[in-house]
Amino acid sequence: MGTVIETWRKLVTDDQLQFDPSQERAAQMLTLLAGRLHNWKPGKKTMLFGRAEPSPKGLYLYGDVGIGKSMLMHMFFTSAPVARKTRVHFHDFMQQAHRDIAQWRSFTPQQRRQHANYVKGAGDDPIAPVAKGIAAIADLICFDEFQVTDIANAMLLGRLFDKLFAAGVVMVATSNRAPQELYQDGLNRQLFLPFIDLLGQQLDILELVGVRDYRQDKLASKPAYFTPLGSASDAGLDELWQNLLAGAKPYARKIYVQGRELSFANTFGGAVRTSFAELCEPALGSADYLELAAQFHTVFVEQIPKMTADKRNEAKRFVLLIDALYEARVKLVVSAATQPEQLYDTGDGSFEFARCASRLMEMRSDNWRDMAHSGQGLVI
Repeated sequence: MGTVIETWRKLVTDDQLQFDPSQERAAQMLTLLAGRLHNWKPGKKTMLFGRAEPSPKGLYLYGDVGIGKSMLMHMFFTSAPVARKTRVHFHDFMQQAHRDIAQWRSFTPQQRRQHANYVKGAGDDPIAPVAKGIAAIADLICFDEFQVTDIANAMLLGRLFDKLFAAGVVMVATSNRAPQELYQDGLNRQLFLPFIDLLGQQLDILELVGVRDYRQDKLASKPAYFTPLGSASDAGLDELWQNLLAGAKPYARKIYVQGRELSFANTFGGAVRTSFAELCEPALGSADYLELAAQFHTVFVEQIPKMTADKRNEAKRFVLLIDALYEARVKLVVSAATQPEQLYDTGDGSFEFARCASRLMEMRSDNWRDMAHSGQGLVI
C-alpha cells in the first residue's frame, strides 16, 4: 500500500481523477500525518520526564459534498501505520457513546468498580469510563461526516473528547462544515464553543475548495434507472457503484431508529447500496426511511420487482421509501423489473402508487441530480 499522495497521484496519472490542487494539498497533509504516526508509539514514556509521548495533531477536512473527502479518508485509513485504528460514521459513534453512557449508569457501584473501564475518582460521571473504553481499542479514530445538530451530542462532545485527547487518541475527520459552523444557531451554543477551540488545538484544519462535484460527475449523463432486471441491468448498476467507489472498498454501517438496528453491508461515505428485499420486505416504517434519507445522499436500490396485489404491504413501504428519499433530494439509482408506472398497477393502493411512479420518473432526470441533498439531522 503506497502513501496517500502516491495513491492519489497514480489515480490522476491513470486518468481516474482530474488534477485538483485542493485534493493534492489534502493528500500531502494526510501523508505527513501518516509519517508522524509511523514514528509515534502510543503511551510510550519519554526518557527525560517519564511522560507519555505527545500524540501527533490530527486533521479536520471540510468542504462541499462530492469533492473527494471520503476518497481521501479511505486512502489514509487503509495506509495509516497504526495497529489500533477504527473508521466510523460520526453519527454512529455518538449513538454508541450514548448507549455506553446509559449502560454505565445502569451498573451498581460494585459493578463499576469491577469493570475494566473503571476510573478511580470519576464517581457517578460516566464520561471518563466511556472514554477509557474507547481509547482502549483505538489510538486513531477516523470520522466520516462529522456534524453536530443535536443538543445532546453538543453538550457531550467537549467532555468526551477532552478525555479522549488526554488519553492520546488521534482524530481525523471529514465534514461539510468548518469547525466554527458546527452546531450553528443551536440551543445554548455558547456551551459548545470550547469544543470548537479544542478541535483547533488538537487538529489541523483544512478546507477542500473544489468547483467539481466528483460524486455528481460519476453519475452525470448515466442512466439512473435500469430495466428490465437481468445481467445487463446488474452490470450497469454495478459499474456506477464501482465508479463511485473509485477503487475504494465499501464498508458496513448500522443505523439506529427508535431502538431498532438497521444494517447495511455496502456503504461508502454518504452512499449506500441495498436492495428492495432489504428495504421493503421487513416491517419498516416512515421513521426508518426518513433516517435513511437523512444519512445518505446517494442510494442504490437493486432488484425492484413488479408488485402484484399480494405484495400490497411491500408496495406501501416502497411508497414511503420513495417519499422519504424524494423529500430529502436523495440521488437514486435503481434496477427494476419494469418502468415506474407499471411496478404496481393493480391491487390496493395502486391509484396512490401513481404519485410514487411520477416521483421515480423525476428522480431519474439530470435536473434531479443537480439538486443538493437536504436530509436533516446529519450532513452527508
